[in-house]
Amino acid sequence: MKRHGSARQETDDAGTGKEKRIMIEARHLSKSYGKTVAVNDLSFRIGKGEVVGFLGPNGAGKTTTLNMLTGCLSPGSGEVLIDGTDLYLEPVKAKEKIGYLPETPPLYADMTVGEHLRFVAAARGFRGAAAENELIHAMRVTGTAGTERKLIRNLSKGFRQRVGIAGAIIGDPEIIILDEPTAGLDPQQIVEIRHLVRSLGKEHTVLFSSHILSEVREVSDRVLILSRGRLAADDSAAALEERAGEGKLLLRVRGEKERVLAAVRRVEEVRMISCGEEESGALSLTLTAKGGDSAAEAIFASFAGDSIPILGMEKVRSGLEEVFLELTGEEGGKEKEKEENGI
Repeated sequence: MKRHGSARQETDDAGTGKEKRIMIEARHLSKSYGKTVAVNDLSFRIGKGEVVGFLGPNGAGKTTTLNMLTGCLSPGSGEVLIDGTDLYLEPVKAKEKIGYLPETPPLYADMTVGEHLRFVAAARGFRGAAAENELIHAMRVTGTAGTERKLIRNLSKGFRQRVGIAGAIIGDPEIIILDEPTAGLDPQQIVEIRHLVRSLGKEHTVLFSSHILSEVREVSDRVLILSRGRLAADDSAAALEERAGEGKLLLRVRGEKERVLAAVRRVEEVRMISCGEEESGALSLTLTAKGGDSAAEAIFASFAGDSIPILGMEKVRSGLEEVFLELTGEEGGKEKEKEENGI
């Protein structure tokens, strides 16, 4: 099998103005387990050479989706196209382009690293010198070259993840799909796997799921956020942060709580997140407001109209964490907090 993704082809794709080649396309995917809907009418496209982070809280449907994209699980309805090939009508042709690492790497603990990777190479159809070449390439890329004779059971979790990724890239598939590749690793191992994922993105299309938002922000070109089986967002991390951070305000005011809350309610663009009392007697408010500076001016005018002193007002840009919580509804009791504050 020849190595894919020549520089000429990538330059031509970028320089001719043609639409980027679509490597993964999910069309209206749905999957239910009994009465539980795991994935609900999910559609998205991933282009050649993109590194895409897949986010969502536990139970959002991430692993179910990845299993459908790799052909490990049949959807209840919908289609998956891999580089234009229908995964379920031509599974062998489509799967040749995919390397997949599940959340728990499918490793044989009693094998050495070399034995395991030769087994994977054989399953991919490589024999003799071709299999050895694939093994050498995979171990070089993943930094596992010094572990060939070691039993997998004796490796650290970080190195087992590396061996799992090495197995996923044997045959040089154009698409690499990784389910929680840094789960359970220590901080140093997380950094190492993060660098590995970034390097894979130079030669492959990469889709990976993660619970570590900083990891997704640093590594990904795009972020897909899944909530209750549906696509809640599809954009770059920077764009999501900019969009969500346009109107978060921190205020310190002095006045009776009910008068302060009434002044907030008069501004339609504003939603209360929290209201707390400081030791000094001042109230500390966290608000979100649509409309940027005009909303801030409306808040100022509302408080001034009731002669409520504003001790401080600060506009804060939200991070990806806040975007994630807002889009997935995982807001940790904000509705209860709003009720307690009379909003």
